[in-house]
Amino acid sequence: MTDIRRIDPGPRLSEASIHGDRMYLSGMIPEDTSQDITGQVKQALGEIDALLAKGGSDKSKILSAVIWLADIGDFAAMNAVWDPWVVPGQTPARATVQARLNDPKMKVEIMVVAAR
Repeated sequence: MTDIRRIDPGPRLSEASIHGDRMYLSGMIPEDTSQDITGQVKQALGEIDALLAKGGSDKSKILSAVIWLADIGDFAAMNAVWDPWVVPGQTPARATVQARLNDPKMKVEIMVVAAR
């Protein structure tokens, strides 16, 4: 059995866990919730980029993504940021749903699983 490595563990969760050749990220959220959906998605994707790098991976190796939107009406605006961010030909399996997020100012949360 391969060891488990945790990145930035806290009392409630780790930012990411690595087991074997897989990296599991927690839901990434924007730090500045005063921004619109475009700004918030850019922030979350930036967090994903940084965390993947810490684990020895990158966005070309994302296997799956789950995106939660506070308002599904933001779907097109979210995709306008997502589409140029993903690597052409390396797009992950993905689900996008509307959900009530824990901060009413937060518009998006994104969780990914990536290979290393």
